[in-house]
Amino acid sequence: MEIIKTQSLIKDYLLGKVKVRALDGIDLIIETGEFVAIMGPSGSGKSTLMHIIGCLDSPTGGEYYLDGDLVSNLPKRALAGIRNRKIGFVFQSFNLLPHFNILKNVELPLMYGGMSFSKRKRRAEEVLESVGLSDRLKHRPNELSGGQRQRVAIARAIVNKPSILLADEPTGNLDSQAGGDILEIFSDLHAAGNTVIMVTHDPNVAARADRIIQIRDGLIYHGDLSA
Repeated sequence: MEIIKTQSLIKDYLLGKVKVRALDGIDLIIETGEFVAIMGPSGSGKSTLMHIIGCLDSPTGGEYYLDGDLVSNLPKRALAGIRNRKIGFVFQSFNLLPHFNILKNVELPLMYGGMSFSKRKRRAEEVLESVGLSDRLKHRPNELSGGQRQRVAIARAIVNKPSILLADEPTGNLDSQAGGDILEIFSDLHAAGNTVIMVTHDPNVAARADRIIQIRDGLIYHGDLSA
């Protein structure tokens, strides 16, 4: 069953008076429960595509369907609601709030959703335990290693039980050991039924996915990216 479908997806940006086309007609289908890697050189459009898939941005043209619903023309407020309910994000830079302990960082999406204090605390503790951080609940991000911070970011991303997990270069700031541990968590989440979409430039990281989508010059590319 399709969870993501794009048709002739276009995204243009204005740099001064110059129009730059980041996506030039992307046709893409991702099935429910897939583990997909999106690869491409810098400037290829892979992060732009992820932002649109994640409802962080809207296309200039074309259509984007999420769970069968056309979302490409929705207003920002409606897109924000979809993000909170259906999509979890993991970024290279972790994006944790430094003045909150990790329990509070993970609780935040549940606070926005209006969950009661006791329920969100219990749920946050559960997901932090699932990523191996039950003994670090009161620590702040700067008291953790990079790998531990990325585990917190994953816990925050999955605390709302989203159907889609988007990861943008999730191992980019980590050493090989910590990066491997993070990829194992993504593999476990995929095995549990999550749809995982990971943007990366690293072929070794992409190899962990079931399918690799290659992007070049704003288009899906079916050749060898190293050519």
